[in-house]
Order: sequence, then C-alpha cells, then structure tokens
Amino acid sequence: MKKATLIILFFTALFFTSCEEVVDVNLDTAPPKLVIEAAINWEKGTTGAQQTIKLTTTTGYFESKIPIVSGATVFIRNSTNQLFIFNEVPKTGRYICTNFKPKIDEQYTLTVINKGNTYTASETLKSVAPITRIEQNNEGGIAGTDIEIRAYYNDPGDADNYYLYKYLYSNKVTSTYYADEDKFYQGNEFFSKSNDDDLEIGNTIEITHYGISKQYYNYMTILVSIAGSNVGGPFQSPPATVKGNIINTTDKANYPLGYFSLCETVTKKYKIE
Repeated sequence: MKKATLIILFFTALFFTSCEEVVDVNLDTAPPKLVIEAAINWEKGTTGAQQTIKLTTTTGYFESKIPIVSGATVFIRNSTNQLFIFNEVPKTGRYICTNFKPKIDEQYTLTVINKGNTYTASETLKSVAPITRIEQNNEGGIAGTDIEIRAYYNDPGDADNYYLYKYLYSNKVTSTYYADEDKFYQGNEFFSKSNDDDLEIGNTIEITHYGISKQYYNYMTILVSIAGSNVGGPFQSPPATVKGNIINTTDKANYPLGYFSLCETVTKKYKIE
C-alpha cells in the first residue's frame, strides 16, 4: 500500500512540475497593412457636412498601441466631379471634411494617397427608413425572463433594402452590430432587436439603423460571422483578413483593410422601465 502511494505522489509531483514550464510561441509578424476607416454617415435631420476618415496600420498581436498614419492625401468626389478634401488634424491620423454634401443614391469615389500608393473605392449613399416606435418586452429570451427591446420601422416596398443595426448599451463596453436584408418582409413593418441578456431597469440603449448597400451588407455579414455580433465597430480594423471594397491601384497585392461606406442613419435612445 505504501509503495502504491509513493508512486501516485511521484507522478502527481511530476505533473505539477511539468505545468510550471514556460512554452514560448513564435508568432509570425506580417508586414503592416493600411487600415482605412471611411464610414460616411448622414444622420437624419442634420446637414452631414462634417465627416471623418481615420487611417491606421495593423500591428503585432500583443501591441497595445495602434499606429496612426499621418501625411496622407485624402479626398472624395461625387458623380459630378465635385471634390471634398479631408484635412488631417495634425499627427492624429484623423482626416476631417467640413463641407461634405450627402445625397441619397449619389455615387462617391474615395481616394487615399500614402507612401507612393493610391487607394480607391466607390460606393452609393443609401437611405434608411425612420424608426417609428420602440417596444419593451419583459418576457423575452428562451426562458421568458429577459428584457428585450425592439425598434420598428416601415420597409419601403419599391426596392431591395439592406440594413445595419447598432445597439449601444449603458451596461456594456462594446456595441452590438448585425446586418439584415428585407428579403422576407419587403414593404412591411419590421424591427431590429436587442441582443443583451443582462438588461435591467434603468439601463439605457442607443439604437442606430444604417441604410447600406448590398455590397456592404455582404461584407458585414462575413465580418460579424467571424467576430460575433459584439465586434466593437464595423469601421475598425477587422479581427481577420476580410477584404473590403478599397483597392490599391498601385500594387493590387498590397490591399488595405477597411471599408468605404455611405449611409443615411437614424438614432433613438431608450431607457429600460
């Protein structure tokens, strides 16, 4: 009996000793890629004149600081060749235009010139249906005990429409995004809904609906499927190599990350009661 006990103790000690070993993992470092966050959003009821484009690069997995890109040339043209110049806030990587003119169904072309490379993308600004009402259901979820919020709108019946929904919760750090198409409810009333099982009375929610193109819908569907709905933001560097609509016309193999989108948006706030 004593011999068996000693054998067990020996292997137990060997196991815990092995757990203390440090394993070094060598991670390959890819060359930095340009990340272009070019989301032109026009909130209903505003002029939409001020818009911002942000330029950064990818960095190492364990790095906490995201490198910014300064000194680039950034502008957008519309279909009539009207030019909108984005000037950098010095040494921030943030490029701002104060005279942008949004127009529904207008096509715009983005150009970014940086370090001898020219990046371009074209998109059309899409409209969004107004949010008509917000409803609270206190018997949501599988168990029927969760608080669920729905934001309703009337989908136009004269065209195929695509939507991006954003839910910003006061009890969460990140936002929830998901994309939708009107394939099964075209011309009818429909809704977006919350995706937070921890909602409580007193919490506030900021709900934003974006009118998006089919191309952007396909991009966001892939992005959300990779990262989950809690992606932090569709206009930030994606968690995997998801190619957007921006191309490098100088060197096609050296493509950037990010997406050039133009959306009409509508935002409502709601407090859980």
